[in-house]
Amino acid sequence: MTSSTVNPHIAHSSGLHTISVYVANKPGVLARVAQVFARRGYNIESLVVSPAMDGKFSRMTIGLSGNAEGMEQIIRQTSKLIDVLRCVDQTDAETVVKELALIKVGVGTEHRAEVLQIGEHFKCKNVDLTDSSMILQCTGSSEKLNALIGMLSKFPIIELVRTGKVLMARGEGLT
Repeated sequence: MTSSTVNPHIAHSSGLHTISVYVANKPGVLARVAQVFARRGYNIESLVVSPAMDGKFSRMTIGLSGNAEGMEQIIRQTSKLIDVLRCVDQTDAETVVKELALIKVGVGTEHRAEVLQIGEHFKCKNVDLTDSSMILQCTGSSEKLNALIGMLSKFPIIELVRTGKVLMARGEGLT
């Protein structure tokens, strides 16, 4: 069983939005898209950009915090940009959402079993192990990763890296 988020209404009610933007893979496009959000007072919480299948296009998944009332206007403005083919608010769409985290925990042999047990509960992989630390890799919803980090917070977290959300529309629909 994989961990995914479908129809994340919780994020919408708290002022968080997830936008997917399909763009030409050219220099400067990301800056122009980010500028639209910044001018309207939206903060980019996470940003994932990756090339599409043919390499001529890229897909951006943008996690934003800001006022829900201005979201339609910001989608229209982004859609009008040169090199933007499609811009969609995916916040209430039926999508599969994943995020990846790497968490380096400072832990010696005396607490290693407990950290591994927590990691096992969250279906993490142990990707590095030394005498004084380990790195856990975990994928899933943002809520799952937040819960994992909360459980691990009683140990020293040396370093934490998160990818931000990636998503894809369920079924035959395009993201």
